Amino acid sequence: MSCGSARVLYMTDSDYKASKEAFVSGATGSTVTHVNFISAVALCSIALHAAVRARINVPESLTFVSEWTLLALPLLLSMTLFADMPLVLCLLLLLPILLLYILPYKRDDPPPLSPIGIPRALSPSRPVDVSSGSNPLPAISPGSRMTIPSLPSLTIYRSHMLLMTFIAILAVDFPIFPRSLSKCETFGVSLMDLGVGSFVFSQGVVSAIPILKDPAHLIVPALPKIITVIKKMLPVFFLGIIRVISVKGTEYPEHESEYGTHWNFFFTLALLPILQVILHPAIAYIPISLLGFLVALSHQIGLSLTPLQYYALNAPRTNLLSANKEGLISLAGYLAIHLLGLSTGTVILPPSPSDFRRQQIKLGERIRGGLSTISVPVPDGIQTDSRRNRKALQRQDTKTITELFSYATLWWTCLGICYLASEGGGVSRRLANLPYVVWVAAYNTSFIMCYLVLDILAAPATNSRSQGWEGASSQLEPPSSETFYKEPKAKPKSRAPALLNAINLNGLALFLLANVGTGLINLSMSTMYASNTVAMLVLSAYSFSLCLVAWMCRENRIWRM
Repeated sequence: MSCGSARVLYMTDSDYKASKEAFVSGATGSTVTHVNFISAVALCSIALHAAVRARINVPESLTFVSEWTLLALPLLLSMTLFADMPLVLCLLLLLPILLLYILPYKRDDPPPLSPIGIPRALSPSRPVDVSSGSNPLPAISPGSRMTIPSLPSLTIYRSHMLLMTFIAILAVDFPIFPRSLSKCETFGVSLMDLGVGSFVFSQGVVSAIPILKDPAHLIVPALPKIITVIKKMLPVFFLGIIRVISVKGTEYPEHESEYGTHWNFFFTLALLPILQVILHPAIAYIPISLLGFLVALSHQIGLSLTPLQYYALNAPRTNLLSANKEGLISLAGYLAIHLLGLSTGTVILPPSPSDFRRQQIKLGERIRGGLSTISVPVPDGIQTDSRRNRKALQRQDTKTITELFSYATLWWTCLGICYLASEGGGVSRRLANLPYVVWVAAYNTSFIMCYLVLDILAAPATNSRSQGWEGASSQLEPPSSETFYKEPKAKPKSRAPALLNAINLNGLALFLLANVGTGLINLSMSTMYASNTVAMLVLSAYSFSLCLVAWMCRENRIWRM
């Protein structure tokens, strides 16, 4: 029996609970550069996967094992054995790519194509009567059935973010996971602090879909939209309640200063889409990125010029409000992150990053003109001529990358100013203050841009670009005026790795399963005293099992939100 196991035998449950809470508390964090290097492992792993898939025929029976090895295992290693030397792991992943270039490129696969369907958000929307505040939510005929094309770069970004979250929430309970990567007590930067914000940012990105389908959705009466969103988010809210009951009922070790006594991340996730809908009238007029920054700035002013920050960090927990002060006060900051993610979604999802901006301007002009009927027209440049149709709908990836680079530069500059203004930048996930908001925005914008660049580089030069609508012309006739807005007859194959597609499809269900699995493992063993060997075996089996569940359910969405 190991010394660690013997020590546990003489500890009561309450002693272990107190020791575990102390183990995960008091962290001061790492550095922004260190977190970026660890995250860069994800970029290297996807580059290696693309090289392997392009030059090696992997048997179908080994597809899952190979994808877990190339895509999930490197992330686990980056947070454990290689946490202090992530650049070494990056080099170990990049070196095989050079060797693979010796092998001939596979030419037996069909050209990878993007979804062939034309986004009918570009079709003229049904007029929306806004003269009466009691009108129901309009049924927007083509747009309401429209499907936003799946982007490989976005799928990979979201899936890697989920994978890192799944691994970190269990790995943090083992000594092999450096304390510098766990959530900071008050101020500081760490991988887990970034993971929480990235989850919210990612939620904001995909929440852009309804307003891209029909921008006039922004100015329809708010109450029906709020009711619809509340119905969708009720399961997440109930998950929060179940977590509170299960944690309190099992005496599970918890970190109270993270969100509060009863508040947890599920409550924050459930409330953000509702708050976004409330802000729809402002989004119709104001650039979303500016609105997100103003929310973050207002929140920071409140923290700096009022007793709010002192209250959040030092007030005793005497009632229900003060017991959950961190979760309630940080909500404004997370809303700002959600809005900045929403802004990024309006940039990367349409064929052109300026499409939504043009529609927003036209929508504002019609509202200011006092028109009671709002009709959002087809974007400029879309003609009935087939060739011009394809040109207008071709994805402008270079322009998108340029815009993402501009936003990333802006957010990194803001973070630099924060570091100059206060020691260490004053980043606080616990408060979700302005430095934390701009750090999350800078990181996620930069990595989405990097995934998009990798996607372009991975596309064979001899094949049509999968990210462009024009790429469909190699196998389909140019769209005519009669078929312009029709849905694709068959779901095209995505160029994103199959495992990451599967994780992205059922991300929320897997997140719930990861939380349950983390709880069960912690209740069944003393993770705090586990050796590195035991920790790696448990973490490998845990991540393999989660990925296997995703793989087995890759054809069906378990939970529709």
